[in-house]
Amino acid sequence: MDYENDPGWQYLRRTREQMLQDQSKPYDSKKNVWIPDEEEGYIAGEIKKTEGNMNTVVVAGGTEKSVKKELCQEMNPPKFEKTEDMSNLTFLNDSSVLHNLRARYGCMLIYTYSGLFCVVINPYKRLPIYTDSVARMFMGKRRTEMPPHLFAVSDEAFRNMLQNHENQSMLITGESGAGKTENTKKVIAYFAAVGASQAEGGIPGVPTEKSDKPKEKKVTLEDQIVQTNPVLEAFGNAKTVRNNNSSRFGKFIRIHFSKYGKVASCDIEHYLLEKSRVIRQAPGERCYHIFYQIYSDFIPTLKKTLRLDKPLKDYWFIAQAELKIDGVDDKEEHGLTDEAMHILKWTDKEIIDCYRIVAAMMHMGNMKFKQRPREEQAEPDGTEDADRAASMYGVDTDEMLKAFLRPRVRVGNEWVNKGQNQDQVFWAVGAMAKGLYSRMFHWIVMKCNLTLDQKGIPRDHFIGVLDIAGFEIFDVIQQLRTALD
Repeated sequence: MDYENDPGWQYLRRTREQMLQDQSKPYDSKKNVWIPDEEEGYIAGEIKKTEGNMNTVVVAGGTEKSVKKELCQEMNPPKFEKTEDMSNLTFLNDSSVLHNLRARYGCMLIYTYSGLFCVVINPYKRLPIYTDSVARMFMGKRRTEMPPHLFAVSDEAFRNMLQNHENQSMLITGESGAGKTENTKKVIAYFAAVGASQAEGGIPGVPTEKSDKPKEKKVTLEDQIVQTNPVLEAFGNAKTVRNNNSSRFGKFIRIHFSKYGKVASCDIEHYLLEKSRVIRQAPGERCYHIFYQIYSDFIPTLKKTLRLDKPLKDYWFIAQAELKIDGVDDKEEHGLTDEAMHILKWTDKEIIDCYRIVAAMMHMGNMKFKQRPREEQAEPDGTEDADRAASMYGVDTDEMLKAFLRPRVRVGNEWVNKGQNQDQVFWAVGAMAKGLYSRMFHWIVMKCNLTLDQKGIPRDHFIGVLDIAGFEIFDVIQQLRTALD
């Protein structure tokens, strides 16, 4: 196969001429070093002289710097420049690792191996390295034959599963904005494609399941596995200050295969959904995508059905920060979400019920209460928004307000009504919205699992993909270090 003519190949491996140019740079193992730099992290230098515990190092531009010996780190020979596997480096120090990753990233080579690990740096642009033609390059190839890529790691897991008859797992981790969600989607799509190829004729070196059934166009299990992403992203992803489409939950996806490598079924487990985002957003962030999608007019009559007749900025629970995302069309995204729900064989009633629950939370955020004079008891300050929320939930308005204002609690063997002040009622409304959203999200995952639970195909082994939620904790760690020092 002529790989170099593929438009994605330039983002996977350097040409031989480029490699020779990199490896022809002058080098002296005793003089070339890396020294710390406040702005760049580390910069290259050449030791000019050594006096006691200090080195005089010449850096780019001819500037001389005095650096302690222990702060100078060895530089690798030029033959390791932009190496594809950093475990091969002669000197595996911080500066060499960072330089190799930076140099490769500068050439848009975003994947780099480090032994068993595959390090990925987000290019913040779409690269043509996830196409069908690129996927076919990696099918049935050994990892050492091909450049670093998520597909190579995925294919290795697939082959190990079939050849060793053992389950496999892949861990995708990193801070928010690193690209975990995108890479998880590519892994799932790759396994779905490989599983489909097994049913259609297979890949070299792997036995194929024989079938005499005629081909017919229909929604396949592989399609449904891929289509879980738009649904889970709509209800579980949101804009953060670091990422426009950040997963605010962790998920473990098991893709089950037959002994021939055909996709048999799939199931999803989820963890740690960020419920607080339903009622509160930090500056520069946004609530879950679905709240803005149902307001986008993709379905022209939906807002009327959901009684959403106020400007979006007037719905307090979801309008505390950003309402739009640059470069993202909520109307188009809602179309993808709605289509995915139908591909997953949700009924129209199930889809509209999810929309009604989401809209009800928007109405709940606008419910107003006031404190009775000289009493520790709140009362409604108008019932317009409560009526709308109750109609979406399909419950009686008075009963819903009573549950917030005078909830029943068990005291001994009796049930009594407990009075609530204004603050307690607001807390109860927020807690109810978070709890209901969590239960709805759990139902959505369960519904996806029911659709993906195929009957009649034997399950022999699975590949698990763990995509955990990303968090920004480096500032906290730095503060702790400063406090300890």
